[in-house]
Amino acid sequence: MTVAHSRVNEPLPQGVGRLSRRWFLVVGLATAGTAIGVVGWLVEHEQGMVATGMRDVGTMGGATWGLYISMVVYFVGVSFAGITVAALIRLFNLEHLKGVARMAELLTVVALLLGALAIVIDLGQPLRGLVNLFRYARPQSPFFGTFSLVVSGYLFSSLVYLYLTSRPDAARLAAKPSKLRPLYRVWAAGYEDTPDQRARDRRVTFWLALAILPLLIVAHSSLGFVFGLQVGRPGWFGTLQAPAFVVLAGVSGIGHLIVLAALVRRVLHEEHRIGMEAFTWLGRFLMLLLFVYLYFVVVEIFTAIYQPTVNEQRIGDALLTGEYAPVFWGSVAALALPAVGLAWMAVTRRWRIGWMVAFGALVNLGAIGKRFLIVAPSQTHGQLLPYPVGTYTPSLVEYAVVLGLFSLGALLIAGFMKLFPIVEMEEATP
Repeated sequence: MTVAHSRVNEPLPQGVGRLSRRWFLVVGLATAGTAIGVVGWLVEHEQGMVATGMRDVGTMGGATWGLYISMVVYFVGVSFAGITVAALIRLFNLEHLKGVARMAELLTVVALLLGALAIVIDLGQPLRGLVNLFRYARPQSPFFGTFSLVVSGYLFSSLVYLYLTSRPDAARLAAKPSKLRPLYRVWAAGYEDTPDQRARDRRVTFWLALAILPLLIVAHSSLGFVFGLQVGRPGWFGTLQAPAFVVLAGVSGIGHLIVLAALVRRVLHEEHRIGMEAFTWLGRFLMLLLFVYLYFVVVEIFTAIYQPTVNEQRIGDALLTGEYAPVFWGSVAALALPAVGLAWMAVTRRWRIGWMVAFGALVNLGAIGKRFLIVAPSQTHGQLLPYPVGTYTPSLVEYAVVLGLFSLGALLIAGFMKLFPIVEMEEATP
C-alpha cells in the first residue's frame, strides 16, 4: 500500500463524522435547552408581550426594552471579537493563533445568528416587523443601521469569510472517502491545492479581512449610537456609548473564545495546534480591553456623582445604591477581578488555562450584567416627564427564551464540529 493510498483511507480528522456518547450528551442537553426556549417563545406568541416582564414606559411604570435587547447587544458584541481576531490572524500572519482562527470565525457567525433571533423575538410579531422595515425604514437612523449593517451586511461578510478560509480544508477532506464527501466537494467548489491557488486565496482573504475591520467598528458604533444619540433619554445620551460598546464587545468575545479554545483543546487533544502561546496572547488582549473598559466605568461613576442633572442623578442613585446596585457592583467585580488576575499572570508569566477559562466565563457574566444596565435603568428611572419611577423584572418566559438561545448556539457549534474540522488543518506535506 502506498503512502498516498494510506492517507486517503485515514479517518476524518478531529472526530469529524464520528459520534460519541459524550457528544450525544452535549447535544441532548443543548436540544432540551433549545426546546425550553421554543416553548417560552410559543407562550409569548400566544399570550402576547404581557407574558414578559416588559411594560410601557411611564404610564405602566415599566420598560419596553428588556432582557431580549440586552442579549441582542451582548451577542453582537461576542461576534465582534471573533471576526476581529480572525482578521488580525490573516492580516499579520500570527502563526501561533491560527489554531483558533476558525473557532473565532464560527463564533462570529453563531453569535450574529443568535443576535438576529433575539431581535425577531423582541418584535413580538416578527413578520409584521420585517415587512414594515422596508415600508417605513429611515436609513439615517441608527436603528436602520443596526439591522442592515450589524445583522445583514456583517453576517453576510462573516459567512463569506468563513467559507473562503475553509475551502482548502474542504478540498483535502473531499479526497478522502466518507459519507460527507459530497458536502466537501460542494464546499471546496473546485479548489485545487496548488501554490497559485493558495496565493490567490491568501490575497482574497487578506483584502476581505482589511475590509471587514472598518465595517466592524462602524457596525458596533452604530449599535452604540442607538442609545447614545437619544438626547431625551438620561443615562443613554453620551459620547462614551459607542466606544464603550466596542471595547466591551471585545471583552465578551475574547472571553468566549478563550473558553471555546480550551474546550476544543481538551476534547480533541489539539495541544500542538492550540498552544500556550495562543492563550497568552488572548489573555493579554483581554487584560488590555478590561482595563480600558474599567476606565470608562470609573468615568461613568464620577460623572454620575459630581455633575448630574436631576434625572441623571436618579439613574446614578439606582445604579450605585438603589435597586440596580447588586447587578452594577456584581458586574464591576466580574470585570475587575479577571483584570487583576490576568495582570498578575502577565507580570509573573505564570499563565494558567484553567484560571483563564474561569476569567473568560466571569467577564461574560459581567458583560451581560452591563448590557442589562445599559438597557433597563434609563427606561424605569430616566423619565423627563413627571412619571413615577418604574420597575422591570424579567419573567420566566424571557429566561426560558434566553436559555434557548444559548442552547441553540451550543447545538450549532457541536453540529459544526461533526461536519467540519473546527481547528484549521495543517497544510499537507508532499
